[in-house]
Amino acid sequence: MKPEGRVLVYGYGNPGRVDDGLGPALASALERGAPHGVEVDANYQLVLEDAAAVAAHEVVLFVDASVSGPAPFSLAPVVADRRGARFSTHSVGAGELLALAEDLSGRPAVAFVMGVRGYEFDEFDERLSPQAERNLRAAVQFVRSGLAEPDFTAYLERHLTTTPPLTDIDVRPGA
Repeated sequence: MKPEGRVLVYGYGNPGRVDDGLGPALASALERGAPHGVEVDANYQLVLEDAAAVAAHEVVLFVDASVSGPAPFSLAPVVADRRGARFSTHSVGAGELLALAEDLSGRPAVAFVMGVRGYEFDEFDERLSPQAERNLRAAVQFVRSGLAEPDFTAYLERHLTTTPPLTDIDVRPGA
């Protein structure tokens, strides 16, 4: 599948908590020079309102900081989580958001989650640690390479680092 109008890259996390800002940092880096038709968005966390944007795309790449995953990043599929509504007005998991998007669009959604390895989360500072900066550069290059491929979904599937599908991701400390 070509990316024209079908791909959403969504970074989330708190840029004021050092490496927790890796998701928004990746989104910011991709906004500069994103291929035509690729939408890039970022926020502090996933919220119910994001389901409309997810439903409008054929493939979504969620990007967040990872506390203990492999460096430079991990990549796993996400499946719709229909085990019961745990929605709140403040945040929602990727699997739950995917299920809601499928309900809105009436068609299956394809989603992946990238956990970019971070190291410093306990401070309040708008910077990334040097190790996280290196991991971010590798993640940005990986996503850019994938978006240049004729089939972004197949590219992501070839590079999965975690094969069991995830119904939810909560890779940030205290989230």
